[in-house]
Amino acid sequence: MPIKLENVGIAVRDLEATIAFFTDLGLTVLGRDTVSGEWSDTAVGLTGNHARIAMLQTPDGHGRLELFEHIHPEPIATGPTQPHEIGMHRVAFSVDDLDAALEVAARHGCYPLGGVARYQDVYALTYVRGPSGIIVMLAEELQEGAPDPV
Repeated sequence: MPIKLENVGIAVRDLEATIAFFTDLGLTVLGRDTVSGEWSDTAVGLTGNHARIAMLQTPDGHGRLELFEHIHPEPIATGPTQPHEIGMHRVAFSVDDLDAALEVAARHGCYPLGGVARYQDVYALTYVRGPSGIIVMLAEELQEGAPDPV
């Protein structure tokens, strides 16, 4: 059975602020919608599901994020996840210029959790806390033909 990844869905507090963060990093908005109704209730498993959504795509056309801001039921705020917690962990992006990506993140009030690390002189990488507490890994390849970042 063939399988392919369609997107990663992320619930956010502020859809517009989160879209601004990811589009400033280079993603493109493919579309927006407001979803509700019986089909939405059934698919998501929430009675009265009503959300604003946006689909974003990476410049290479392979990665997609579906961001959604719940209108109903009322969103439940949780504490920011920690890098060692079980469950959805982070979303990772390769960037051509890590310093430039960190400048973009800083304009949105998002900074590295620790610092910038080097992985075997192959990658420079860091985790930043993005909008709604999303952990975003940014990695710059330092050597041509490096393996995928960890």
